[in-house]
Amino acid sequence: MNTVSIILIVVAALVVAWVIFTYNNLVSLRNHRGNAFANIDVQLKQRHDLIPQLVATVKGYAEHEKGLLESLTQARAAAMGATTINDKIQAENALSNALAGFRVSVEAYPDLKANQNFMQLQGEISDLENKLAASRRYFNSTTRELNTSIQKFPALLIANMFGFHTEPMFEIPSTDRTNYDKAPEIKF
Repeated sequence: MNTVSIILIVVAALVVAWVIFTYNNLVSLRNHRGNAFANIDVQLKQRHDLIPQLVATVKGYAEHEKGLLESLTQARAAAMGATTINDKIQAENALSNALAGFRVSVEAYPDLKANQNFMQLQGEISDLENKLAASRRYFNSTTRELNTSIQKFPALLIANMFGFHTEPMFEIPSTDRTNYDKAPEIKF
């Protein structure tokens, strides 16, 4: 075997090793992103379970706000029915909007704000919203890592070859950003 053959074999082995390493790295990043969304999913399930309790508590006080309560219930149903990560992101943004409108409406009911059950539910939802915000930041961080790896040269060659593509972040639509610039608060 001559020197040229040995060099070609070494170069070919290095290229194969690089392809394997790059592919495995992309798979790992994709799995981290999936795991990050699974963590969000757990908290979304808790939020979905609390909303009917909150709606039932408020119904007695806010009978004329029936449309708002129905839109909140419909947004929850849509969020629970979403199947893909992208669909869940859109549905959860709509549910967050409905919850924000709900919070504004509740301000008109001083007796309701003094109700112990309502206050406990509001506290739980506020806590969940804060946890969701932290989980969304982690999810977006893992999504950014995956997207950056997919877009970097020469890894993008492997990404394209094996069907990896950039994924969307869990972002709040710019039209709704003003509602989310501050953490949910409970007023007494």
